[in-house]
Parts: sequence; C-alpha cells; structure tokens
Amino acid sequence: MDRAEIVHQNFLSRVARGDLPSGHAPRKGLGATEAVSLFRAQVLSRALDRTSRKMQKAGQGFYTIGSSGHEGMAAVAQALRPDDIAFLHYRDAAFQIARADQVPGQQIAWDMLLSFACSSEDPTSGGRHKVLGSRALMIPPQTSTIASHLPKAVGAAYSLGAARRHPPEHRTLPEDGIAMCSFGDASANHSTAQGAINTAGWTSVQSIPLPLLFVCEDNGIGISVKTPSGWIKASMQHRPGIRYFEADGLDLYQTYAVAREAAEYVRTRRKPAFLHLRTVRLYGHAGADVPTTYLSKAEVEADEANDPLLHSVRLLADAGALARDQALGIYEETCTRTDRIAAEAAKRPHLRSAADVMASLIPPKRECKPTNGPAPEAREAAFGGDLRAMDDPQPMSRLINWALTDLMLEHGEIVCMGEDVGRKGGVYGVTQKLMQRFGPDRVIDTLLDEQSILGLAIGMGHNGFVPIPEIQFLAYLHNAEDQLRGEAATLPFFSNGQFTNPMIVRIAGLGYQKGFGGHFHNDNSLAVLRDIPGIVLACPSTGADAAMMLRECVRLAREEQRVVVFLEPIALYPMRDLSAPQDGAWMTRYPAPDRRIALGEVGQVGEGKDLAIVTYGNGNYLSQQALPDLSDAGIGTRVIDLRWLAPLPEEALLRSVEGCAHVLIVDECRRTGSQSEALMTLFSEKTELPAARVVAEDSFIATGPAYAAPLPSKEGIVAAARQLVEGTR
Repeated sequence: MDRAEIVHQNFLSRVARGDLPSGHAPRKGLGATEAVSLFRAQVLSRALDRTSRKMQKAGQGFYTIGSSGHEGMAAVAQALRPDDIAFLHYRDAAFQIARADQVPGQQIAWDMLLSFACSSEDPTSGGRHKVLGSRALMIPPQTSTIASHLPKAVGAAYSLGAARRHPPEHRTLPEDGIAMCSFGDASANHSTAQGAINTAGWTSVQSIPLPLLFVCEDNGIGISVKTPSGWIKASMQHRPGIRYFEADGLDLYQTYAVAREAAEYVRTRRKPAFLHLRTVRLYGHAGADVPTTYLSKAEVEADEANDPLLHSVRLLADAGALARDQALGIYEETCTRTDRIAAEAAKRPHLRSAADVMASLIPPKRECKPTNGPAPEAREAAFGGDLRAMDDPQPMSRLINWALTDLMLEHGEIVCMGEDVGRKGGVYGVTQKLMQRFGPDRVIDTLLDEQSILGLAIGMGHNGFVPIPEIQFLAYLHNAEDQLRGEAATLPFFSNGQFTNPMIVRIAGLGYQKGFGGHFHNDNSLAVLRDIPGIVLACPSTGADAAMMLRECVRLAREEQRVVVFLEPIALYPMRDLSAPQDGAWMTRYPAPDRRIALGEVGQVGEGKDLAIVTYGNGNYLSQQALPDLSDAGIGTRVIDLRWLAPLPEEALLRSVEGCAHVLIVDECRRTGSQSEALMTLFSEKTELPAARVVAEDSFIATGPAYAAPLPSKEGIVAAARQLVEGTR
C-alpha cells in the first residue's frame, strides 16, 4: 500500500478501537457545533486528497499536492472573517473548506473537484489550473510554491489603512478587515518571504497601519530537505514590529484559540503578527513523491501517528461534542460522497482551444466614474509657477512630472511608490514636488526592495487603487521580475478574470548615459518583459509622447484593469537638442491634459518612400539625427516610432510601411532576445520588403568612454540604410 492508503487504514482502525494520540484537554472558546463543523472541513480536505490521487491514476485529475497534515488551518479560517482577504499556502484546502461554511450558497466539494479535473466549469480558474481560490470567499488564487504571494499580502494590508484615509472608487476590502497569508516553513527561507516579513516589520515600527497575519505552517520539511529544529521560532520570534504567536496545528481547539487571539491583535492594533503553527506532512510532497526514499520509515510513521484527524477525534470526544463512532461515520460518509462527486466532475467539459485558454489573459473592463479633471483653482495650487512654463518646450522628465501631477489631481485612487520618489523626487527628479502636492499617503517612499515595491502595488490594486510603482533602474527589476511574471500577470488568468491587480510600473532604463553606472544603470534588455502574456509595455521617446502615453497607461489600468510597464529612456530625460548644440529640437510642449496616444498607435516623422526606419526610445532619437545624412544621400526616409512594444502594434506597423521599398529596424536592445527579432519576423511573414536591422551587440554596457561601443549609433544607422537601399537599386 502507498502512504495515503496506510494513513487511511490507520485512521479507520485506530478510531474504531479508541487508539488515539494523547494531548492537552480541549481549550475553551470553540462551541460544540463549531468544532464539529471544523472537523467536517478537515475530513473533507482529507477525502479530497485521497480522491485527487485516484483521479490522477485514472487520468481524470491533474494535481496531487495535498493538504493532509495541515488540516488545522480549518481553525484559522474560523478565527477570521470571510471578508478578510486570504493569500493561501497550497496545502490549505481545509482553510478554504471551512471558510466556505461561513458563506451561504457554497458547493465547495463540487467546486474543488471541478478544479482537480481541470474542467472549464471550475468556478475559480475556468479549468486553467488547480488552485485554491474563490471570489466569494475573498481568496485570490495562488500558483506559487515559494512564498511569492507574501509581498502582495503586505500591499493588501497596507491598502486597508490607505483606503481609510483615501477611499478608492473600487474598494473591495472592508474598512476594519485584515489580510492573511500562509506559507510553509521551507518557503519562509526564500528571499521573497524574508523581504516581505522585513517590510512588514519596517512599516510597523514606523506606526503605519499594517493589519497583516502571517501564518507559517511548520511541518519540518521542504520536499526532502529538513528544516532545522527550532529554526522558525528562533528566526521569527523577535522580529521588530511583529508580534509572535505559536500553536499546535494538530490541536483544533488550541489552534482556534491562538489564531483568534492573533487575529484580534491584528484587527484592533492594526499591526502585523506571525502565527507559527506546528503541522505534519502526510503522504510526502505530492503523488509521485515517496518519502521513505529520503526519510527513515520510523520518521514517516511518527508523523502518521500524529495525524491531526486522530487528534481531532480525541479532542471532540473529550469535549463532549462528538463520539468516536460518529466521527468515524462522518469520515466514511465523506470519503464515499467525495468519490461519488468526483465521478460526476470528471465528466464535465474541458478547455479545448488556444482561444479558450487565453480568454482570461486580458482582464475584464470595469465601469469607472467619468472625470473631467480638477477644478482650475486646485490645478493652479498644485502646479504653481509651473503653469507659466507650460507654453515653452520642455525636456521629457519635466513633462512626465506634469503628467503625473495632472493624473493624480484627476484620479484620487492613483498612488505612487518607490525608492526615493518622495522627498528626494526621484534619482532624476521626475517625481519632484509630488509629495508636497499630494502628501506621503499618495507618494510613498519605500524601503530599498523591489519585490516589496511591486508587492505593495499588487496588493493595493486588489483594493481599488491604481498604483504607479517606480523601479529605479531597469537592471533592478530582475530582483523582482517574478512579481510581474508569476503574480501580477497571472492573477486574471488563473482567476478567470475575477481578480485583478491593475498598475502602471514606471521603470527608468535603457542605455546611452555616457558611461554612468555601467550596465547596472544602462540595462538594454527587455526580453524579460516582452514575453509575459497579457502585460502592456510602453516606451516613449519624446516628452509630449511620454505625457500622452502615460495618460493612456493610466486609462488602461483604471478602466481595463491591465498591468502596464512604462519604460522611460533615462538618456532622453534631459535631452534638449537633436542635430546641433542649443537647437532645442528634442524638447516638446506639454500637451493638453485630455490628449492621449492610444494603445497601438505608432508615431511617424517624414513621408519618404525609399526607406522606413522602425524604432523606439533612443533609437528614434538617433534615427532622426540620421535623417539629414540620408536625405543628402538621396534616400527618402520615414521614421516610425513603435511606442508600444507589447503587444506589438502589428497592424499599425504594416500600414506605416506601405509604399516604402525597404525596412530598417533600429533596436537599442541586444541582438539576441530583442524586439528586432519579432519585427524581422513580422515583415518577413507579412510583406516582401527587403529588411535589415541595426542592434546592440550581445554584451553588457561598460562604464566610461566605451559605453556606446556595443550600441547602435547615428553613423551605424546611416551606413546600414545606405547598404540596404543602394545594394538593391
């Protein structure tokens, strides 16, 4: 027999003969009816684990990581309210089942079995993944196994206090609610978890409200690697700003009492707490895992002897809530019922086509209140003397600042956040004066942790805010890219559009900073962003475009609930001149606040028919510098600015090159993995135009005078254009 069957038979025989593990007497606080209800939730969780394995063997189910041993989480659910947002560990089926009992109209066994079967009727993911989660139960689905949901739990907790001060239009969480996140002892060691816990403490010691309950389910092992005895308590007990609680997750009554105390502390004090819950892991990690290959048989059997269901039977009997034979009857009836429901769930339809799978990549649109901008006196008070400068051409950095100001005046749910964005006004001054204009609640100076910055944004997006987090340099994004790839972008996909986390991530990046900072401040690779399904990637090249595109990005996030990345070319922030010193040709005037550049709308300079240069960012600047030389060579040229890098504006691009004889792609990113590859493919597949590309070399960027050596240049663009055009004449 496998371990699951051994645990099952042990339960049946030990309960029948009264051979139950010893332990403390049941603590007060949990009534008989509640206790029996929680036991039923625990039993259903166990039955679902067993059934999932049967379904997998029959080719009807596709997930076997179970919750057996962690059934004490049912008591944690009972200690919380069903409208407290909960980001769950993947072993928390008992929590979801117990919470379903708190909300009328739930069919939790049917719903979860549809998920096991990956049926398109699964109410959580629509058949895309087996996930815990439910909109009705305020449990956003998680697909991570390494605690990457903790940063956004911090953000959701922060949003509860922020929403009290500035209620957003689409607030979804109650004013007196708390946030909860659970994770395993092995995941607690991950840098993502450590960063989130550190951020929670850092925030708490500054007396900023953060009603968050961390729940660490400590079963002593991560797949096959043991957690050192006492490690979680020793490392978490004395964290500044976080109150530590511990309970035996095998004891239903104690777990409820301690969890209720912890939740009450968080709810009333508006401070974070850490609940350390002892659990065991039964069956091994997943269906294919055989624990006796890396643990001794004695160790495995010791955990099995501590089955929390056996503890619950004893405790319920001692409390006079449920006799042993009644408990056994509940167990047997639940196992039978679960198998019966599974047989029906396995017959339900599945997703069939790519279109079916992709249907939830783009979130649903939502109704938003129309806004017509702030009152003139409010705008005048915010801008002050800057209003007089709006008639004059300005560099990009200043126009982005003004655009952010107008947007924050118009939409009170917009919140900016990041390293140095507040008092300092950003490394390049882009967010200067925003904190003075809107206060520290809406312009948040964060600690130096990109995972926490993006997690804060994701969590605030859960509660109706429109966050605009800033990543100081593109190279710094790689510390936290999974917050976009594995969390923000996947949420609507795995929740069938029921949960969203709209945001606009501002990132300063790309090259051409004349050697400043080397590749840490001159990162010219966007591959990690371009291939994330569902996100929008924007890159302006002029100040006016930046202002109008940023407005469209906010509209996309606010009304269409999209995750948007707004990439700002650092080298173009201060750029004033184009062809000659002091010509001022690259500066632009601030466009009226109601003007936008729509998603997919490309820019164009020139009407030449010999050559179309397709480019973006710094490439647009360099290509326009090359225009006089190309004109002198008799090459009629038009320069097409992509603006939108994902999704690629294919139709607009194909229209923009109509009537041209050649296409030259100028891409400041690297030869491998750059936009140029997709563009070359597009023009090859959709046109017969001769095409070539000018790209950066596959190299990091050096500090000092050699910074530009691997990058495209005006001279390189001219040479490539002449070779392409003249070589085919």
